[in-house]
Amino acid sequence: MSTPAEYYRSLPPVSKFYGVACLMASSALYLDLYTPYNIALFYGLALKRFQVWRLITNFFFLGPFSLSFAFRLLMIARYGVSLERGPFDKRTADYVWMIVFGALSLLVMAAIPYLWSPFMGGSLVFMLVYVWSREFPNARISIYGLVSLKGFYLPWAMLALSLILGNSLKTDILGMVAGHLYYFLTVLHPLAGGKFILKTPLWVHKLVAFWGKGTQMNTPVQRDPSAGVAFRGRSYRLNRNGPSPTEQAETDSPAQAQQPNQGDGVAFRGRSHRLNGR
Repeated sequence: MSTPAEYYRSLPPVSKFYGVACLMASSALYLDLYTPYNIALFYGLALKRFQVWRLITNFFFLGPFSLSFAFRLLMIARYGVSLERGPFDKRTADYVWMIVFGALSLLVMAAIPYLWSPFMGGSLVFMLVYVWSREFPNARISIYGLVSLKGFYLPWAMLALSLILGNSLKTDILGMVAGHLYYFLTVLHPLAGGKFILKTPLWVHKLVAFWGKGTQMNTPVQRDPSAGVAFRGRSYRLNRNGPSPTEQAETDSPAQAQQPNQGDGVAFRGRSHRLNGR
């Protein structure tokens, strides 16, 4: 069994940074080093008085120390880390861009008065959960040891749980909208034959390179044996212009080609241009 220090060192860089930043924000509040008003999202103060830090700091506050705060921090430690180690392995810049895109989407939605919230960190965390559920649709999830379900239904189960507990659903729903928008633009739309328009900007790659943490390599994505197959076809990620040897072997296998469909529905067939794919 690893020690807490070993577990901390084993965490991937982006999830570690975000989780620690959220923990430090709540710890500083507990020590009365600041008031939440100083970092809350107020567009009037951010635009008229040039307090632009509010556009960023509101995402790092998950609330004071409470059961809700601990639950959200665990969501980062489990689902955010799983994403960074799985689909975004060796693609740190792409993972950073996913979070930045989610934050920008939430800021746009918060400009609508009815959707505004002083702190959007909870929505950003729920976006990670939603993207995880789409990347691992058939992974088995147990909720408090009482209910076992597929990963695809995890966000909806959390919504139902929040409804039963009497919590507001707005935070979680905004996170789901931001997550689905990202997944639609990077997976669903290209698979349906659309143009890939959400390429990771060059400045994000430069930021990750300057940070000196994580890697960004042109490597094929490894399939997760515990996860289901949401789409079939060739997937070209990170400027890969051809299938990997494993994919080619699977394509050329006559035994596999003769196997009938076992009912694991195929939403789309074709090529997936994921994150800088051509």
